[in-house]
Amino acid sequence: MGLLVNSHSDAGGSWQWTGFRSLMRRKQVDSIHARSRAGHQLAKELSILHLIAIGVGSTIGAGVYILVGTVAREHSGPALTLSFLIAGIAAALSAFCYAELASRCPSAGSAYHYSYICVGEGVAWLIGWALILEYTIGGSAVARGISPNLALLFGGTDSLPTFLARQYIPGLDMVVDPCAAILVFIVTGLLCIGIKESTVAQGIVTTANICAMIFVIVAGGYLGFKTGWTGYELPTGYFPFGVDGMLAGSATVFFAYIGFDSVASTAEEVKNPQRDLPLGIGCALSICCALYMLVSVVIVGLVPYYAMDPDTPISSAFANHGMQWAAYIITVGAVTALCSTLMGSILPQPRILMAMARDGLLPSFFSDVNKRTQVPIKSTIATGVGSAILAFFMDVSQLAGMVSVGTLLAFTMVAISVLILRYVPPDEVPLPPSYQGSIDFITSRLSTQEAIAKSSIVPVDTSDDIKHPLLGVKEDTVNYPLIAQNVLSNYITTEEGRRKIAGWTIMFTCVGAFVLTYSASSLGFPSTLRYSLCGIGGALLLCGLVVLSIIDQDDARHNFGHSGGFICPFVPLLPIVCILINLYLLINLGATTWARVSVWLFVGVLVYVFYGRTRSSLTDAVYVPAAHADEIYRSTGDSLA
Repeated sequence: MGLLVNSHSDAGGSWQWTGFRSLMRRKQVDSIHARSRAGHQLAKELSILHLIAIGVGSTIGAGVYILVGTVAREHSGPALTLSFLIAGIAAALSAFCYAELASRCPSAGSAYHYSYICVGEGVAWLIGWALILEYTIGGSAVARGISPNLALLFGGTDSLPTFLARQYIPGLDMVVDPCAAILVFIVTGLLCIGIKESTVAQGIVTTANICAMIFVIVAGGYLGFKTGWTGYELPTGYFPFGVDGMLAGSATVFFAYIGFDSVASTAEEVKNPQRDLPLGIGCALSICCALYMLVSVVIVGLVPYYAMDPDTPISSAFANHGMQWAAYIITVGAVTALCSTLMGSILPQPRILMAMARDGLLPSFFSDVNKRTQVPIKSTIATGVGSAILAFFMDVSQLAGMVSVGTLLAFTMVAISVLILRYVPPDEVPLPPSYQGSIDFITSRLSTQEAIAKSSIVPVDTSDDIKHPLLGVKEDTVNYPLIAQNVLSNYITTEEGRRKIAGWTIMFTCVGAFVLTYSASSLGFPSTLRYSLCGIGGALLLCGLVVLSIIDQDDARHNFGHSGGFICPFVPLLPIVCILINLYLLINLGATTWARVSVWLFVGVLVYVFYGRTRSSLTDAVYVPAAHADEIYRSTGDSLA
């Protein structure tokens, strides 16, 4: 019995088999040994207040100033507040999963990093590639939305100076937006100065936005009590579109909570990640949910839902009560919200590019960290240039749906990663080929010890034909039926069997969630087929939940990664519900959005196959049991923490 588990080198095997193994190889949680082999590190400058500023600023965009009117008119009516509450609870499920993984694996890369550790390189690459698309298009779309709102502050749509105003180019049949490109370059330069400086600036802009929302809440509340809350005194009641309409509104406003995941991308720059990251994510999401609900309570109460202006619901609500001047404060809030969201869109992408480059999946150019500012300047500039070009030349509003794909895929994989971490955490550690000498030495010594142990075993009666493991597996005192006895002893009472059951159960649970959400959303299917698929998917999902609730979680989870941080509650129920919600939202994004995203993902597959797969830092890695990793490090002279 040797120590060596596996080597993912391409030598000595078919191309197809080694290609499949490359998709499944996983990296280790960053440890003191991994950090010692890395280059310059990011500056640890962020505290809880910085994280809250990033989370709130990245989440609350100008959409809330428009979203309340659209959702109230078409879906929720006066129940808009409940729609925001339910959507906030659904977003909190993903936030719980992010909080545990961020505190256990506090390194740059966010969902890409967690997927690489828990699932495998292939899935991690697709998640990282999708997040690149999300942040690039998201930043460009936000920048394009600033100039119209900025023009309103100067008196109208044509009030901006010529060099900032949008210009139509007849030959190219496009509208260029110099203001959007300039704003992207300003934010990029700010991010290059340093993480602390850029976060302070984002905090100031976010504070201005929150002040505008507080004005809406306080002034709107005063008007509501003065006029008697006419929006709630309607014959249609609180649920004019029924509970289904309220839930449909929740699915729409769910995307207003996207942005808190930006906090996780800065995990490597947090002073105390085990404490601050979960608190930062939780506080940011709570503040956003509270502000959304309070604004919706006020606006829906001031104006009947059917009379709301779908484009400017808040400004129109105040104008109906003789406060036209409030439109300027609300416009300032929209502009500051967009500026803060722009910073939150550009901030995570350089860190994801850096993480992917560190792992060898992208050129090392993106992994360079500036010695003075301790930020990935090259990847930040590359991100800024790409976003500025898109913002200048393209109207990316039609591509905005593609932003949601990357986010929801990331949310889904983070929830799956929590299940894997709890039930089947990686029990192998990849080491560089330079450690092969130490590995051979430890392997030889363990083999010798095992041979001595075998030679000293006293023969025992084996007439019951039950093969017991060599090393201390606890005897089970329960008498199982004869036929099932071997199966149960091998697959329930042994750690290997428990891991196999848990692994397959997680896979079938995910399949069941997909089948259930896809069939439930496919209204064009024949009723018999649709209900049958719903039943199959629901049965797989329910069985998976029951099995994962019965079997024990892996003891290694307590020591996996950096211990002492946040622990996600209600596992396995919470991650499974999170997977179900995110898959439902993904499937309902529309065929056009998925067609566009598929092209991008296909390009990503080609890049991985012809570049990333062969240049991965794990190409020649030697995998050893995690229990012996520290011993190997000691034998090579590495110091332990």
